[in-house]
Amino acid sequence: MNRNRSTKIVATLGPSSSSESLIESLYISGADVFRLNMSHGTHAEQAQRLLAIRRIEARHGRPIGVLLDLQGPKLRVARFKDGKVELRPGQTFSFDLDSASGDASRVCLPHPEIFAVAAIGDTLLANDGLLRFGIVDTSLTCITTEVVVGGVLSDRKGVNVPSVVLPIPALTDKDRQDLQFGLEQGVEWIALSFVQRPDDVRDARNLTRGRAKIMAKIEKPSAVDSIEEIIEASDGIMIARGDMGVELPPEEVPVIQKRIVSLCREAGKPVVVATQMLESMVSSAVPTRAETSDVATAVFDGADAVMLSAESASGAFPLEAVSMMNRIIEHTENAPTYRQLLKAVAPPATADTPEAISAAIFTITSMLSVSAIVAYTTSGATAARIARERPGSRILSLTPDEVVARQLALTWGTCPLRVDDADNIEDMVTKAIAAAHRIGVARHKPLLIAAGVPFGTPGVSNLLRIVYPA
Repeated sequence: MNRNRSTKIVATLGPSSSSESLIESLYISGADVFRLNMSHGTHAEQAQRLLAIRRIEARHGRPIGVLLDLQGPKLRVARFKDGKVELRPGQTFSFDLDSASGDASRVCLPHPEIFAVAAIGDTLLANDGLLRFGIVDTSLTCITTEVVVGGVLSDRKGVNVPSVVLPIPALTDKDRQDLQFGLEQGVEWIALSFVQRPDDVRDARNLTRGRAKIMAKIEKPSAVDSIEEIIEASDGIMIARGDMGVELPPEEVPVIQKRIVSLCREAGKPVVVATQMLESMVSSAVPTRAETSDVATAVFDGADAVMLSAESASGAFPLEAVSMMNRIIEHTENAPTYRQLLKAVAPPATADTPEAISAAIFTITSMLSVSAIVAYTTSGATAARIARERPGSRILSLTPDEVVARQLALTWGTCPLRVDDADNIEDMVTKAIAAAHRIGVARHKPLLIAAGVPFGTPGVSNLLRIVYPA
């Protein structure tokens, strides 16, 4: 499908969007990449969704990316005698390692790693941050707290300790099984949850061994503190604002979002803005005006993609949510200020040949009306470097590698296609014109072709040519 926009849409599949016909409708309506959330669903269910995606891809002849999102370590309290307790501000409440059922004074927290690093004065959060506790005493088996913000705490609710780096691996045993499943199924992207440090990404990369790209989800304060190193270690970044908004003050999230988008663009790596973008559409056919502004803000910031979670996975209006997000993006990118804002936050140029080629492409497309930029790319690097500049023309990314084409479905402005490698410059021009005609770009305007010579050499961009199709 040809898109009239550059920012991509990631749609999560789930109970509301499992049939092949609905998945195809989501794709036609605007979804560029589908997310499989391993926190829900069995391997068999996810495999069926993936098979449906591949059949849809074959019918439409265009690559579709798949993002496998690992659950990550979940810290939860154990169970209570009566299923829940009501906690009041000012009362004392303890978390310990005793497996006995909890009551109004204590509950088991079966995660000794927390006890090893928690300190007096730290804050402990529960139930998505709705309950807040101040730590007043600690030992290796018990954390004593004062309830700061009370409420109902029930069985198996989640716990966060925002101010500490927990000595736990980013990959649980379940994650490792899910990761292996994803690699066997041939997914293009693996999203790593609750990343705390760059080593978490490196550990996952040792398991993938180049078979999939690694996307680090930024949701913890420690990840924000190490964001530049995590970006360097990753292939892409997801700004997961749900847990980030729990562990960090909500007023800090917009500023952090803008900073991460800027850093990712500077690094030439895709960044996805996620969580609660059109949350009200889980139960409503139309979003709030604040939600539409939220999506538009991410587009104005220059994010590569925006993501739907429950809206498309379990909501009542999955198709309407994708269609609405598509319309918001199109309208935002057509705004007179859009190009000005992208230019205002453009990253600084670097002194090397591939970056010079990309900068030249931006300059040429600013002065000359071209029908498309054609990027020959073996690894995807050429297309990513061009996208970093956010040019005003679509980037037709031609690659002989089907996996690379699917990976590029996530990158801003790219229209990936799988083609055979060019034998020489004349063959390159012929294939570029044929691909441009295939997607229906204007025939009366020139093509701007970028490639690396010798052909098929990853990471080389040293050729730029303007071609007028016959």
